[in-house]
Amino acid sequence: MTLTNLTVRPHALVASWSNHTSAKFPTMWLRDNCPSGLHPKTRERMLDLLTIDEAPVLREAQLDGEFAVLTYNDDYISHFPISLLSTHRPGQETFDAGTMAPKFWRAELNASNVPRHMATLIQIDDQALTAWMHDTAIVGLTIVEHLQDNISAGVKIAERIGFLRRTNFGTTFEVINKPDPNNLAYTSVALPLHTDLPNQEVPPGYQFLHCLANEATGGASLFADGFAMAEDLKAEDPEAFCLLCDISIPFRFHDGDADIKIHKPVITLNDAGEVIEIRYNAHLAGIFDMDSDIMPSYYKAYRAFMAKTRDPKYGLTIKLKAGEMVVFDNRRILHGRDSFDPATGFRHLHGCYVDRGEFTSRLRLLAHNAEAT
Repeated sequence: MTLTNLTVRPHALVASWSNHTSAKFPTMWLRDNCPSGLHPKTRERMLDLLTIDEAPVLREAQLDGEFAVLTYNDDYISHFPISLLSTHRPGQETFDAGTMAPKFWRAELNASNVPRHMATLIQIDDQALTAWMHDTAIVGLTIVEHLQDNISAGVKIAERIGFLRRTNFGTTFEVINKPDPNNLAYTSVALPLHTDLPNQEVPPGYQFLHCLANEATGGASLFADGFAMAEDLKAEDPEAFCLLCDISIPFRFHDGDADIKIHKPVITLNDAGEVIEIRYNAHLAGIFDMDSDIMPSYYKAYRAFMAKTRDPKYGLTIKLKAGEMVVFDNRRILHGRDSFDPATGFRHLHGCYVDRGEFTSRLRLLAHNAEAT
C-alpha cells in the first residue's frame, strides 16, 4: 500500500493511499508527533506543546521518498515518516504485537486440549517461547512440561518473560499444607474457583504453579475461563452483568504483617466494553457497603456469577504431575483445587507471578526481534 497524495486542508492534512483509503491528520497532531520533537537516543517526547501556536497552520505538503515534507506558516519544516502516517491513522487502533484476542472456552476444552509446551525448548529458543506465550495469552491457560526437579526450574521459565512480581507472600511461594497457615491455599481444604489477590490495587497478572510433588489422594487443580462466564452472564442477565461491572465491593487480606484492602468491581471493562479483568474471591470479599437500596439486586447478581463458578459447564480438572507447571492469566482464569489428604502423600507446588505488563513487553520484543532477522 503506497501513499499517493497529500492534500492540505484548514487545520488538517489529508493523506490518500493506493487502496483508495484516506485519513485526516490534525495539524496539532502532526506538530506534536514530528520526530524532531523526540530525544534522539531515548525517543522520548521532548516537545513542549505550549511553545507552539495553539492552531498551527500547514502551508504546504509534498512527498519525498519515505517522507512527507510539511511546511508551516511559521516556516517550520517537518520531515514526517510516511510509515508513521500509515501506522497511526486517527481513529484506527494501532497494531500491538503484545495484544492477543482471547479465545473463550468452557468445559469442552477439557484437560487433554490445554496447550502443552516443553520447558527445555522455551528456555533456549525464542520461537518456542513465542509460541508458548501466544497460547497462554489466547487460551489463558497452558502447561509447561518436563521441568527439572527443583524449585528454581519454574522460576527460570517465568524469568524468560520478565521480572517476577513480589507480593506480601514473597517473590515466590510454596503451596503446601502448613501447620499455621495465613491463607487457605496453605491448607488441605478444597478451594473454590477464585482469582488471586483481588485485594491488591493491581492483582498479579500471570501465575506459575510448578508441581514438585502431588502424591496425596485428591488435590486436583480446577480451572475455568472467567471471561466466558462474564460473556454468558451478560447474555442471560444484562442487569446482573452491569451491576458487577459498575458497583465496587471491598476485598481485603490481613494478617500480622499486612492489611491490604481495596474497592473494585468483580468485572472490569475496557473502553470498548470488552471484559479485561475478573476479580472474584469469595474468601477475600469484605463486607458489602453499597447503598442498602441496591444491595438486594447486587446480591442477586453476585450469586449469579458465583453459581457459574460451580457450574460443570465451565470448569476443567487437571491432576498435575511432578515436573509439570500450569501457567494462567490470574485476571481472567479462575483456579481452585479439590481437597486432599496429607496423610496419603506429599503435595507441593512452587509458585510465582509475572505481571501482564512484563508479559506483553516480552511479546513485543520477540516480534521486533523476529522481524529484524
